[in-house]
Amino acid sequence: MSNGNSPEDERPIEDVSGDVSEHAPEGVTEEARPSVGTALQRARVDAGLTVDDITTATRVRIAIVHAIEADDFAPCGGDVYARGHIRTLAKAVGLDPAELVAQFEAENGGCPEPTPSAPLFEAERIRPERRGPNWTAAMVAAIVAVIGFVGFTFVKGGDSGGNEASVAEGSEPSAGASASASASPKKPADPKPDPSDSAIAAAPRDKVTVKVSAIEGRSWISAKDHNGRLLFDGTLAQGASKTFQDNEKVDLVLGDAGAIELYVNGKKIEDDFQPGSVERLTYTKGDPQVG
Repeated sequence: MSNGNSPEDERPIEDVSGDVSEHAPEGVTEEARPSVGTALQRARVDAGLTVDDITTATRVRIAIVHAIEADDFAPCGGDVYARGHIRTLAKAVGLDPAELVAQFEAENGGCPEPTPSAPLFEAERIRPERRGPNWTAAMVAAIVAVIGFVGFTFVKGGDSGGNEASVAEGSEPSAGASASASASPKKPADPKPDPSDSAIAAAPRDKVTVKVSAIEGRSWISAKDHNGRLLFDGTLAQGASKTFQDNEKVDLVLGDAGAIELYVNGKKIEDDFQPGSVERLTYTKGDPQVG
């Protein structure tokens, strides 16, 4: 954990042999090149940033930042997520992500075989504790269902509005008509319809609607509304989909963005997400926008 010291206090200490951990000058051998963790730490210190600053900017946990700077990639949960964290940290301290990832792969035997999804997603969870039933998501789904039912009733009610108005403005119905009406059995109300894919595809203009589908494989996802309330936090199986809706915005975290297909307000997002990359996205009612 960061103890609040300035970045200068974290500069690498000169080793016993007399070599100082500075950037290798031109012409040095490949063995003299700093490791991935050392390069990230030097760039962070040179930028005047603490580990707390990096964690706040990237949402990569403090323990993982310390481990990576010490060239310990085990807490990342596997090479796929280690590469994703290296890309994120490199961007935050102004280094070339592709160069550091290539060095990591060279030092760790190249691009590894994919590791099982479940342990990787557990490592990336921002809130790793076990959760009970997600009542917030159930409440949001119920609200969406009610809104759909009210809209359906409003549209259908327009056809019979003229008849109701004529009864209200005319004379009162006779007693015989009233008795006949009271004698006829009332039909039970239709059950509230669940929101279908076609209703979601309509994408109301006064809301933001985001549909997340795990097309290429499993992926852990997290979704929050504009108040920061959690809508979903869990693993989305391959072939499964989740739809989120809010009045202002939806914040997403994708554990494996390369496996995800996104539709925002009825339009497909064409971003070229890389397999294993962690993406944090925010969409509003006006999205998708160009640029």
